[in-house]
Amino acid sequence: MTASTALPANAIEVRGLEKTYAGNKKSGPKTALHGVDLVVPRGSMFGLLGPNGAGKSTLINILAGVVNKTGGTAAVWGRDIDADPRGARAALGVVPQEIVADVFFTPREALEVQAGFYGVPSNERRSDELLAALGLSDKANAYVRALSGGMKRRLMVAKALVHAPPVLILDEPTAGVDVELRRQLWEYVRKINAEGVTILLTTHYLEEAQELCDTIAIVNRGRVVACEPTPQLLRRLDTRNVVVTPESELTALPKLKGFEAVARPNGAFAVSYKKGQSSVEQVLAAVRAAGVTIADITTEDPDLEDVFLALTYGDPDQPEPTRD
Repeated sequence: MTASTALPANAIEVRGLEKTYAGNKKSGPKTALHGVDLVVPRGSMFGLLGPNGAGKSTLINILAGVVNKTGGTAAVWGRDIDADPRGARAALGVVPQEIVADVFFTPREALEVQAGFYGVPSNERRSDELLAALGLSDKANAYVRALSGGMKRRLMVAKALVHAPPVLILDEPTAGVDVELRRQLWEYVRKINAEGVTILLTTHYLEEAQELCDTIAIVNRGRVVACEPTPQLLRRLDTRNVVVTPESELTALPKLKGFEAVARPNGAFAVSYKKGQSSVEQVLAAVRAAGVTIADITTEDPDLEDVFLALTYGDPDQPEPTRD
Protein backbone atom coordinates (compact mmCIF):
# COMPACT_ATOMS: atom_id res chain seq x y z
CA MET A 1 0.00 0.00 0.00
CA THR A 2 1.49 3.35 -1.03
CA ALA A 3 1.46 6.49 1.06
CA SER A 4 -1.18 8.01 -1.21
CA THR A 5 -3.60 5.14 -0.63
CA ALA A 6 -2.75 4.44 3.01
CA LEU A 7 -5.68 4.57 5.37
CA PRO A 8 -5.63 7.46 7.85
CA ALA A 9 -4.79 6.63 11.46
CA ASN A 10 -7.75 8.70 12.61
CA ALA A 11 -11.24 8.84 11.16
CA ILE A 12 -11.94 12.29 12.59
CA GLU A 13 -9.47 14.93 13.78
CA VAL A 14 -10.63 18.18 15.34
CA ARG A 15 -8.12 20.78 16.55
CA GLY A 16 -8.97 24.03 18.31
CA LEU A 17 -12.51 23.97 16.88
CA GLU A 18 -14.54 27.04 17.73
CA LYS A 19 -18.06 28.15 16.91
CA THR A 20 -19.68 31.41 17.97
CA TYR A 21 -23.24 32.26 16.96
CA ALA A 22 -24.08 35.91 16.42
CA GLY A 23 -27.15 35.85 18.66
CA ASN A 24 -29.33 38.95 18.95
CA LYS A 25 -29.13 42.43 20.50
CA LYS A 26 -30.48 41.18 23.81
CA SER A 27 -28.43 38.02 24.30
CA GLY A 28 -25.34 38.89 22.26
CA PRO A 29 -22.94 36.34 20.75
CA LYS A 30 -23.04 32.79 22.07
CA THR A 31 -20.00 30.51 21.92
CA ALA A 32 -21.04 26.89 21.39
CA LEU A 33 -17.53 25.39 21.05
CA HIS A 34 -14.44 26.59 22.90
CA GLY A 35 -11.30 25.35 21.11
CA VAL A 36 -12.35 21.70 21.02
CA ASP A 37 -9.68 19.05 20.39
CA LEU A 38 -11.00 15.59 19.54
CA VAL A 39 -9.52 12.55 17.79
CA VAL A 40 -11.63 9.56 16.74
CA PRO A 41 -9.35 6.62 15.86
CA ARG A 42 -10.05 4.68 12.67
CA GLY A 43 -12.21 1.62 13.31
CA SER A 44 -13.39 2.68 16.76
CA MET A 45 -16.87 2.75 18.26
CA PHE A 46 -16.66 6.22 19.76
CA GLY A 47 -19.22 7.74 22.12
CA LEU A 48 -19.86 11.50 22.26
CA LEU A 49 -21.92 12.36 25.33
CA GLY A 50 -23.04 15.54 27.03
CA PRO A 51 -26.07 17.38 28.41
CA ASN A 52 -28.43 19.39 26.22
CA GLY A 53 -26.69 22.46 24.82
CA ALA A 54 -23.20 21.06 25.42
CA GLY A 55 -22.17 21.50 21.76
CA LYS A 56 -22.51 17.96 20.41
CA SER A 57 -24.90 18.85 17.59
CA THR A 58 -22.83 21.89 16.62
CA LEU A 59 -19.73 19.70 16.35
CA ILE A 60 -21.55 17.10 14.23
CA ASN A 61 -23.07 19.75 11.97
CA ILE A 62 -19.65 21.31 11.36
CA LEU A 63 -18.23 17.92 10.36
CA ALA A 64 -21.22 17.35 8.06
CA GLY A 65 -20.79 20.74 6.38
CA VAL A 66 -24.11 22.08 7.64
CA VAL A 67 -22.63 24.70 10.01
CA ASN A 68 -19.59 26.89 9.34
CA LYS A 69 -16.96 26.89 12.07
CA THR A 70 -15.54 30.10 13.53
CA GLY A 71 -12.02 28.79 14.06
CA GLY A 72 -9.80 25.74 14.26
CA THR A 73 -9.52 22.79 11.89
CA ALA A 74 -11.43 19.58 11.27
CA ALA A 75 -10.80 16.60 9.01
CA VAL A 76 -12.84 13.51 8.15
CA TRP A 77 -10.89 10.48 6.89
CA GLY A 78 -7.82 12.65 6.41
CA ARG A 79 -9.73 15.22 4.31
CA ASP A 80 -9.82 18.75 5.64
CA ILE A 81 -13.39 20.09 5.63
CA ASP A 82 -12.16 23.42 4.20
CA ALA A 83 -9.53 22.25 1.70
CA ASP A 84 -11.54 19.23 0.49
CA PRO A 85 -15.18 19.67 1.54
CA ARG A 86 -16.56 17.26 -1.08
CA GLY A 87 -14.10 14.55 -0.07
CA ALA A 88 -14.85 15.05 3.63
CA ARG A 89 -18.60 14.81 3.10
CA ALA A 90 -18.24 11.77 0.85
CA ALA A 91 -16.37 9.98 3.65
CA LEU A 92 -19.16 10.64 6.12
CA GLY A 93 -22.63 9.22 6.64
CA VAL A 94 -24.87 11.00 9.14
CA VAL A 95 -28.05 9.71 10.78
CA PRO A 96 -29.59 12.86 12.30
CA GLN A 97 -31.57 12.98 15.50
CA GLU A 98 -34.72 14.17 13.74
CA ILE A 99 -36.62 11.76 11.50
CA VAL A 100 -36.36 13.05 7.92
CA ALA A 101 -38.58 10.95 5.67
CA ASP A 102 -39.46 11.21 1.95
CA VAL A 103 -43.05 10.18 2.62
CA PHE A 104 -44.08 9.85 -1.05
CA PHE A 105 -41.25 7.44 -1.91
CA THR A 106 -40.94 3.78 -1.11
CA PRO A 107 -37.89 2.77 0.95
CA ARG A 108 -36.21 1.32 -2.16
CA GLU A 109 -36.86 4.53 -4.12
CA ALA A 110 -35.57 6.63 -1.21
CA LEU A 111 -32.27 4.70 -1.21
CA GLU A 112 -31.93 4.90 -4.98
CA VAL A 113 -32.46 8.67 -4.92
CA GLN A 114 -29.95 9.07 -2.07
CA ALA A 115 -27.39 6.97 -3.96
CA GLY A 116 -27.93 9.18 -6.99
CA PHE A 117 -27.14 12.28 -4.92
CA TYR A 118 -23.76 10.74 -4.11
CA GLY A 119 -23.11 9.70 -7.71
CA VAL A 120 -23.10 5.97 -6.97
CA PRO A 121 -23.30 4.09 -10.32
CA SER A 122 -26.39 1.91 -10.81
CA ASN A 123 -24.38 -1.31 -10.83
CA GLU A 124 -22.75 -0.43 -7.50
CA ARG A 125 -25.88 0.42 -5.56
CA ARG A 126 -26.80 -1.71 -2.54
CA SER A 127 -30.41 -0.72 -1.93
CA ASP A 128 -31.80 -4.23 -1.50
CA GLU A 129 -28.77 -5.33 0.54
CA LEU A 130 -29.22 -2.44 2.97
CA LEU A 131 -32.97 -2.97 3.23
CA ALA A 132 -32.39 -6.62 4.09
CA ALA A 133 -29.64 -5.83 6.58
CA LEU A 134 -31.91 -3.42 8.44
CA GLY A 135 -35.00 -5.64 8.35
CA LEU A 136 -36.93 -3.59 5.81
CA SER A 137 -37.13 -6.00 2.87
CA ASP A 138 -40.85 -6.64 3.37
CA LYS A 139 -41.47 -2.87 3.31
CA ALA A 140 -39.28 -2.15 0.26
CA ASN A 141 -42.24 -1.16 -1.91
CA ALA A 142 -44.50 0.36 0.74
CA TYR A 143 -44.74 4.12 1.02
CA VAL A 144 -42.43 5.59 3.66
CA ARG A 145 -45.37 7.39 5.24
CA ALA A 146 -46.81 4.00 6.19
CA LEU A 147 -43.70 2.96 8.16
CA SER A 148 -43.53 3.04 11.94
CA GLY A 149 -41.17 5.47 13.66
CA GLY A 150 -38.67 2.68 14.33
CA MET A 151 -38.71 1.58 10.69
CA LYS A 152 -38.16 5.16 9.55
CA ARG A 153 -35.11 5.40 11.81
CA ARG A 154 -33.68 2.21 10.33
CA LEU A 155 -34.34 3.59 6.85
CA MET A 156 -32.34 6.69 7.80
CA VAL A 157 -29.42 4.46 8.76
CA ALA A 158 -29.68 2.75 5.36
CA LYS A 159 -29.73 6.14 3.59
CA ALA A 160 -26.57 7.20 5.43
CA LEU A 161 -24.80 4.08 4.15
CA VAL A 162 -25.75 4.12 0.45
CA HIS A 163 -22.34 5.51 -0.58
CA ALA A 164 -20.42 3.11 1.71
CA PRO A 165 -18.82 5.84 3.86
CA PRO A 166 -15.93 4.79 6.11
CA VAL A 167 -17.28 6.99 8.94
CA LEU A 168 -20.85 6.87 10.26
CA ILE A 169 -22.31 9.35 12.76
CA LEU A 170 -25.36 8.12 14.69
CA ASP A 171 -27.07 11.00 16.50
CA GLU A 172 -29.54 9.48 19.01
CA PRO A 173 -30.37 6.59 16.65
CA THR A 174 -32.54 4.66 19.12
CA ALA A 175 -34.67 7.52 20.45
CA GLY A 176 -38.27 6.29 20.45
CA VAL A 177 -37.29 2.82 19.18
CA ASP A 178 -38.63 -0.22 21.01
CA VAL A 179 -36.32 -2.74 22.69
CA GLU A 180 -36.37 -5.34 19.90
CA LEU A 181 -35.71 -2.83 17.13
CA ARG A 182 -32.93 -1.32 19.22
CA ARG A 183 -31.32 -4.73 19.60
CA GLN A 184 -31.50 -5.36 15.85
CA LEU A 185 -30.01 -1.96 15.08
CA TRP A 186 -27.08 -2.46 17.45
CA GLU A 187 -26.39 -5.91 16.00
CA TYR A 188 -26.04 -4.31 12.57
CA VAL A 189 -23.95 -1.42 13.88
CA ARG A 190 -21.58 -3.86 15.58
CA LYS A 191 -21.34 -5.83 12.32
CA ILE A 192 -20.35 -2.86 10.15
CA ASN A 193 -17.96 -1.65 12.84
CA ALA A 194 -16.28 -5.08 12.79
CA GLU A 195 -16.00 -4.68 9.01
CA GLY A 196 -14.04 -1.44 9.47
CA VAL A 197 -16.63 1.35 9.59
CA THR A 198 -15.83 3.92 12.28
CA ILE A 199 -18.88 4.79 14.39
CA LEU A 200 -19.40 8.09 16.22
CA LEU A 201 -22.41 7.69 18.51
CA THR A 202 -24.41 10.13 20.59
CA THR A 203 -27.05 8.67 22.87
CA HIS A 204 -28.89 9.50 26.08
CA TYR A 205 -29.04 5.80 26.92
CA LEU A 206 -25.82 5.75 28.91
CA GLU A 207 -25.91 1.98 29.40
CA GLU A 208 -25.77 1.64 25.60
CA ALA A 209 -22.69 3.83 25.39
CA GLN A 210 -21.03 1.92 28.20
CA GLU A 211 -21.71 -1.42 26.51
CA LEU A 212 -20.98 -0.44 22.91
CA CYS A 213 -18.24 2.20 22.89
CA ASP A 214 -14.54 1.49 23.28
CA THR A 215 -13.80 5.20 23.80
CA ILE A 216 -16.03 7.96 25.18
CA ALA A 217 -15.73 11.75 25.11
CA ILE A 218 -17.89 13.88 27.38
CA VAL A 219 -18.62 17.44 26.27
CA ASN A 220 -19.89 20.11 28.64
CA ARG A 221 -20.44 23.80 27.92
CA GLY A 222 -18.63 23.53 24.59
CA ARG A 223 -15.51 21.90 26.02
CA VAL A 224 -14.29 18.31 26.13
CA VAL A 225 -14.11 17.49 29.83
CA ALA A 226 -13.06 13.85 29.33
CA CYS A 227 -11.93 11.64 26.45
CA GLU A 228 -10.68 8.21 27.44
CA PRO A 229 -11.12 4.49 26.79
CA THR A 230 -14.36 3.44 28.47
CA PRO A 231 -12.77 1.25 31.20
CA GLN A 232 -10.35 4.05 32.10
CA LEU A 233 -13.18 6.59 32.24
CA LEU A 234 -15.15 4.36 34.61
CA ARG A 235 -12.14 4.22 36.92
CA ARG A 236 -12.21 8.01 37.31
CA LEU A 237 -14.54 7.73 40.28
CA ASP A 238 -12.95 6.29 43.38
CA THR A 239 -16.32 5.57 44.98
CA ARG A 240 -17.80 2.11 45.41
CA ASN A 241 -21.09 0.95 46.86
CA VAL A 242 -21.70 -1.84 49.33
CA VAL A 243 -25.26 -3.15 49.06
CA VAL A 244 -26.41 -4.81 52.28
CA THR A 245 -29.38 -7.13 52.64
CA PRO A 246 -30.36 -7.38 56.34
CA GLU A 247 -31.36 -10.73 57.81
CA SER A 248 -34.66 -9.23 58.97
CA GLU A 249 -36.60 -6.28 57.56
CA LEU A 250 -35.70 -2.91 59.06
CA THR A 251 -38.29 -0.31 60.04
CA ALA A 252 -35.85 2.52 59.25
CA LEU A 253 -32.46 2.98 57.64
CA PRO A 254 -29.63 2.44 60.12
CA LYS A 255 -27.59 5.41 61.35
CA LEU A 256 -23.98 4.56 60.54
CA LYS A 257 -20.91 6.22 62.02
CA GLY A 258 -18.94 7.81 59.19
CA PHE A 259 -21.23 6.56 56.40
CA GLU A 260 -24.73 7.11 55.04
CA ALA A 261 -27.23 4.40 54.14
CA VAL A 262 -29.47 4.80 51.07
CA ALA A 263 -32.57 2.64 50.60
CA ARG A 264 -32.62 -0.01 47.88
CA PRO A 265 -35.49 -2.29 46.76
CA ASN A 266 -36.55 -5.36 48.76
CA GLY A 267 -35.39 -4.02 52.09
CA ALA A 268 -31.72 -3.65 51.15
CA PHE A 269 -29.65 -0.50 51.53
CA ALA A 270 -26.46 0.84 49.92
CA VAL A 271 -23.46 2.45 51.58
CA SER A 272 -20.89 4.41 49.54
CA TYR A 273 -17.23 4.71 50.45
CA LYS A 274 -14.12 6.17 48.83
CA LYS A 275 -11.39 3.74 47.94
CA GLY A 276 -8.13 4.70 49.65
CA GLN A 277 -10.02 6.37 52.51
CA SER A 278 -12.25 3.52 53.69
CA SER A 279 -12.76 -0.17 53.03
CA VAL A 280 -15.54 -2.71 52.76
CA GLU A 281 -14.59 -4.05 56.19
CA GLN A 282 -15.00 -0.59 57.74
CA VAL A 283 -18.43 -0.26 56.13
CA LEU A 284 -19.49 -3.68 57.46
CA ALA A 285 -18.15 -2.84 60.91
CA ALA A 286 -20.28 0.32 60.96
CA VAL A 287 -23.33 -1.68 59.84
CA ARG A 288 -22.81 -4.28 62.58
CA ALA A 289 -22.23 -1.53 65.15
CA ALA A 290 -25.64 -0.15 64.23
CA GLY A 291 -27.17 -3.47 65.25
CA VAL A 292 -27.87 -4.82 61.77
CA THR A 293 -27.45 -8.55 61.16
CA ILE A 294 -26.21 -9.03 57.59
CA ALA A 295 -27.76 -11.73 55.39
CA ASP A 296 -25.92 -10.82 52.15
CA ILE A 297 -23.67 -8.17 50.63
CA THR A 298 -22.65 -7.17 47.11
CA THR A 299 -20.31 -4.45 45.88
CA GLU A 300 -20.81 -2.12 42.92
CA ASP A 301 -18.30 -0.16 40.86
CA PRO A 302 -19.33 3.19 39.38
CA ASP A 303 -21.11 3.11 36.02
CA LEU A 304 -21.05 5.62 33.18
CA GLU A 305 -24.00 7.55 34.61
CA ASP A 306 -22.05 8.20 37.83
CA VAL A 307 -19.06 9.49 35.83
CA PHE A 308 -21.28 11.55 33.53
CA LEU A 309 -23.01 13.28 36.43
CA ALA A 310 -19.74 13.86 38.27
CA LEU A 311 -18.22 15.57 35.21
CA THR A 312 -21.25 17.61 34.13
CA TYR A 313 -23.25 18.16 37.30
CA GLY A 314 -20.29 18.26 39.69
CA ASP A 315 -19.88 21.97 38.92
CA PRO A 316 -22.13 23.85 41.40
CA ASP A 317 -22.74 26.51 38.75
CA GLN A 318 -23.94 23.90 36.25
CA PRO A 319 -27.69 23.14 36.26
CA GLU A 320 -28.62 19.48 36.36
CA PRO A 321 -28.14 18.16 32.82
CA THR A 322 -30.78 16.50 30.74
CA ARG A 323 -29.15 14.01 28.41
CA ASP A 324 -30.14 14.49 24.79
